[in-house]
Amino acid sequence: MFTSFSTALSALSAHSTAVDVVGNNLANLNTPGFKSSVVSFHDLVTQSMGAGLGETQVGFGVGRPITLRQFSQGAIKTSAGELDAAIQGDGFLVVKSKTTNGNVYTRGGNLQVDKLGNLLTATGQRVQGWMGANGSLSTNGPIGDIVIPVGTLKEPVASTSFSFDLNLNAASATADTFSTSIEVFDSLGSSHVLSVDFTKTSTANVWDYSISFPDSDVGTPVTPVAGQITFDSGGKMIDPPLAGPLPQIVVSGLNNGAADLTMDWNLYEGTAARLTQFAQTSSVNANQQDGSPAAQLVRVGIASGGYVLAQYSNGQQLTVAQLAMASIRNPESLIASGENTYSLSARSALPAIGLPGTGGRGSILGGAVENSTVDIAREFTNLIVLQRGYQANARVVTTVDEMSQETISLKR
Repeated sequence: MFTSFSTALSALSAHSTAVDVVGNNLANLNTPGFKSSVVSFHDLVTQSMGAGLGETQVGFGVGRPITLRQFSQGAIKTSAGELDAAIQGDGFLVVKSKTTNGNVYTRGGNLQVDKLGNLLTATGQRVQGWMGANGSLSTNGPIGDIVIPVGTLKEPVASTSFSFDLNLNAASATADTFSTSIEVFDSLGSSHVLSVDFTKTSTANVWDYSISFPDSDVGTPVTPVAGQITFDSGGKMIDPPLAGPLPQIVVSGLNNGAADLTMDWNLYEGTAARLTQFAQTSSVNANQQDGSPAAQLVRVGIASGGYVLAQYSNGQQLTVAQLAMASIRNPESLIASGENTYSLSARSALPAIGLPGTGGRGSILGGAVENSTVDIAREFTNLIVLQRGYQANARVVTTVDEMSQETISLKR
């Protein structure tokens, strides 16, 4: 009978632990990326009474509960944060621990940038990934801190090529002209207007062209580059040919002291000619050049796929970094290390670090946050059940105490 005391006390301790777990779940109801835990009870060894053949078995109570964290998918909520990132599927963001400087793992994607440009979690851990350079990104090397180019000035890029997608009117009369222009940039980021004039010749399907540079921008006027464009009977350009040299204009002696410009006119996109001659009004459908002026960083955001994009004042967007993700085969073995992060335990499999969407890793959604997986209705139900269990075992203690008092009074 007196083992009932220890049996009931073990149950009181177990139910107290379970209530603590429920309380922690409810406390993190609104923690982004939080994964709720459940308690698993198990009984202790039983003792056989009588002949020892198991006809009568009395247990010794309940053991210390096992806490299991459930890494189920949380609801994805769109947010207004440009640096917010939500994981859809398995995997974790890799961050640096503030105490051990080793890697820890998190699902909380509400990120921020410090004054030095380091990409951090909401609690200050440095987010890990791959850094890009000059718009190119390689993910073959080791991961490291992601540093956002805060307040940087993007260097200008001198134009080296330009193109027009246009149609010249096949119904034009001899000496009819069509003109267009495009803005190009020198090595200092100054803009110049490059003009191209087309004139219909007396020969069928042949047009003269002239590429000119503004005389006011140079000390010595640049001689216009001239030539002819020939179309076949179907309105497709056949000369200059695809294999031939591209028309080129060379500009030297710029008044602002910039380096000389050498620009090619790209007449083909792959194998397709950019110029046509159909019986439609002469017009430009698109134009393009590869230069750009100096530009200020306007904003930085995380796009879907985990790309960190920087937008500049000239409208350009560059990929400056890529978030890394870790896949762990048995995430339930991870240890919660506080600040919404998890660290490896002795039972954890080694994390496989790679790109989002590869190797079984989930995808990253920009401008979104994963909600906590805590179900408030389920937790309140568990709380009621655990309270009733605690009350029932407390009643066992008082009952056994009354029985012991009755037993003691038998000798009187």
